[in-house]
Amino acid sequence: MLTSLALIFLLGLLLGSIFKKLKLPALLGMIVTGILLSPHALNLLDDSILSISADLRQLALVIILTRAGLSLNLEDLKKVGRPAILMCFVPACFEIVGIVLLAPKLLGVTVIEAAIMGAVVAAVSPAVIVPRMLRLMEEGYGVKHSIPQLILAGASVDDVFVIVLFTSFISLETGGSVSIMDFIKIPISILIGIVVGAFGGKILTIFFRKFHMRDSVKLLIILSISFLLIACEEILKPYVPMSGLISIMVLAIAIYRSYEELANRLSQKYNRLWVAAEVLLFVLVGATVDIENVFQSGIYAAILVVGGLIFRMVGVLVCLIKTKLTKKEKVFCMIAYTPKATVQAAIGAVPLAMGLACGNIVLTVAVLAILITAPFGAILIDSLYKKLCEK
Repeated sequence: MLTSLALIFLLGLLLGSIFKKLKLPALLGMIVTGILLSPHALNLLDDSILSISADLRQLALVIILTRAGLSLNLEDLKKVGRPAILMCFVPACFEIVGIVLLAPKLLGVTVIEAAIMGAVVAAVSPAVIVPRMLRLMEEGYGVKHSIPQLILAGASVDDVFVIVLFTSFISLETGGSVSIMDFIKIPISILIGIVVGAFGGKILTIFFRKFHMRDSVKLLIILSISFLLIACEEILKPYVPMSGLISIMVLAIAIYRSYEELANRLSQKYNRLWVAAEVLLFVLVGATVDIENVFQSGIYAAILVVGGLIFRMVGVLVCLIKTKLTKKEKVFCMIAYTPKATVQAAIGAVPLAMGLACGNIVLTVAVLAILITAPFGAILIDSLYKKLCEK
């Protein structure tokens, strides 16, 4: 495992820096590293690291969501209002509908199989979006109309909504049933996640004010609590729905609101932690890619991904109707809400593992979504934010 970790970090950083010098996102170099090291190419990763790959990706996601929460001012988000709520589910619904319309014609799948495919592809990637929105906030771009906050909040809830839809469509495909309760669980899981996170953040703030300790120790405590919140989601699943990821982000927001000075210091430490977590996340995402399957799927799967993106962009535009955003800022929001990576890597292989007939093609489309949208979104955000957003 240690050799695998060495290869992941050394090659990931190397290719990441090479791609950066070529004016491409570093994450693309890291994904390429994962593809090269994966069992489908050079096969240089130990089985032990691959077996815990999902947990390591989850760890990276925890770090980036906490980092976002420690910088997210709810007062700015309140100014946005209605669009912030709509961005949590409308663009994803548009994209799923688009894939349900296109996939049966392009790939010959059934409507339910297309819905599963749409749910896998529809989630945006906080790992790609969050660092870039934090940069906008630090540099002062788009903050007049709270654009970074709008996209940050929407991206975190969007994932929860899509994963619930994914499990519902899987249940239908395997002969199960989907009740109205499955959809009622979505707001319940978000609400419980918010309550638990806010309570946890308040308790931690009181604890940190009362007991003096180094910020590094505080960071370890917050990380450990975050892992427990993820575990709570699994434990409570049979009884009550709860979003662990929402809890983690709200916990960090609660610390920011109650103890801003500490939140700023912790945010700096999470920034340093993200340097390693980013490499780990995107290299392991790349390691899930089977290039042979990607080539076999041909041009139709790529057309499907692009078609879904167009539907998604229309959904974002609908969310921004009657807002104060300029035309350029609306275009930026449409672009910024396109990158995909983490959720597709996490659930793309689930239908195949369950033995569903559509499993292989779903995984292939998920991989293509990563390869097309992660670089597309990252490159355009990085190159256009100064031109499209007001400073």
